[in-house]
Amino acid sequence: MAKIKVKQIKSKINSTLRQKRTLEALGIKKMQQVVEHEATPQILGMVNKVSHLVTVEGL
Repeated sequence: MAKIKVKQIKSKINSTLRQKRTLEALGIKKMQQVVEHEATPQILGMVNKVSHLVTVEGL
């Protein structure tokens, strides 16, 4: 599988609880943090749900 890098670029302050938990599930704890994941359908679905808060490299 391909690797993707996910970086949080916007604050999660006004986000819903579900979006905050999705960021935590991705392993993102603070702004500008970059995490690397395999491009599985589950990870891509989570990234899609918080796409307005993160950027993705490597797709």
